[in-house]
Amino acid sequence: MSVFTEHTAETAPVTARRAIEGAQTRFGWLPTPVALMADSPQLLAGFIAASAGFEQTDLSDLEREVVVLVVSTTHECHYCVALHTGKLTRLGVSPELITALRAGSSLPDPRLEALRRFTLAVLDHRGAVPDDELDDFLAAGYLPRHALDVVLGVGAYTMSTFANRLTRAPLDPPLAAHAWTPAA
Repeated sequence: MSVFTEHTAETAPVTARRAIEGAQTRFGWLPTPVALMADSPQLLAGFIAASAGFEQTDLSDLEREVVVLVVSTTHECHYCVALHTGKLTRLGVSPELITALRAGSSLPDPRLEALRRFTLAVLDHRGAVPDDELDDFLAAGYLPRHALDVVLGVGAYTMSTFANRLTRAPLDPPLAAHAWTPAA
C-alpha cells in the first residue's frame, strides 16, 4: 500500500501542474515518477531544474547517460535504468555498451570507462574523491569542470532515484522492453 498519490494535471498541487503538463508533452504520457513526485512540487521543480542544468553541461549526450546509468544502477532504481536504457537505444549506442552499463561492468571505451569510474568514486566517497582517482579522470581528457558536471548529475539523479524508490514508482508500459532488476 502506498501513501503517495499518483497525480494527474487535474489533481496535482497547482504549483506542480506545469511540470506535469511538460512531462506529458515531452514523453507522450505522464511518467509515473513525475505523477508521484508532484506530491512535493518543490522536489519535482528541483529535479527538473537540476536535470535541465545537467543537460546543459559540456558532457556529451552519451557521457551524461553514462553518469545517469551509474547513479541509477548504484541506487538500484529500476525506473531510471529502464528510461535511460531507452534513451541510449535512441542515441544508437551499441548493445554491448548498454549491457555493460546496466550490469555495472567495465566499459570498452577507455574515456567512458574513466567517466564511469569517476562517477562511482564521487558516489563511493561522497564527493571526497581521492587525488589518484581525480587524476585518472583528468588524464582521460576530462577537465576539472567536467568533474563538477558529474557532481551535478549525481545530485540530480540521486533525487530522482531516491524518490522513485521511496514512492515505489512502477514501470510504465512504454518502458517494459527495457525493464531491469538489480543483480542479486
